[in-house]
Amino acid sequence: MSRGIQWIREEQVKVELQHINVKLALRDPDEVDLNALIPVFHSWIQDQVCGELLLDVADYRHVPDGPGVVVIGHEADYSVDNSDGRLGLRYNRKAVIAGTNQDRLEQAVRSVIRAAQRLEEDVPEGKQLAINGQEIEIWINDRLLAPSREETRSALESELRTFLHKLFAGNSYTLSFDPDPRRLLTARIACDRKFSVSELLETLKEPKIL
Repeated sequence: MSRGIQWIREEQVKVELQHINVKLALRDPDEVDLNALIPVFHSWIQDQVCGELLLDVADYRHVPDGPGVVVIGHEADYSVDNSDGRLGLRYNRKAVIAGTNQDRLEQAVRSVIRAAQRLEEDVPEGKQLAINGQEIEIWINDRLLAPSREETRSALESELRTFLHKLFAGNSYTLSFDPDPRRLLTARIACDRKFSVSELLETLKEPKIL
């Protein structure tokens, strides 16, 4: 293989991660009361607690395996989402963000962890919810930048392993990808150790970007 052809192939597997979605699995999902989230999410809008412009609350609880209850924002959405039958707290970054892929992964994961921390504090007593501290799903919601195919999955895996080593403080984990090319580029991660939201935040550096 000539150096020129090798260089072209290496360029083809580079991926820019924008519009990152992150979902943290919830503990005891069958006991989560989605109805209790609606006034909490309205208070988030009133107080603008997330550092991103929050606009409205949408209720999709009637949709089977759907988006659940969503806080719609200008730069990003937050939701307690039941897509694919897996209930979790989801962050959907809609606005393009500057920085490296590692910066963007940190920004998205930090945002959803801070939202989890707020929910643990804001949901009324007796209806609290918490992340299970082990399972994470990550999507790249941009089929043009990151189509779901083998070479982009390989590029994403390299970026994720660098990031996850830091997030999980070197603890072991499993990483798998949805192989369906018709779906968004999707990674599912399960760490061997359970982390609290405060522990996960401790592993992440302060943001360089907003």
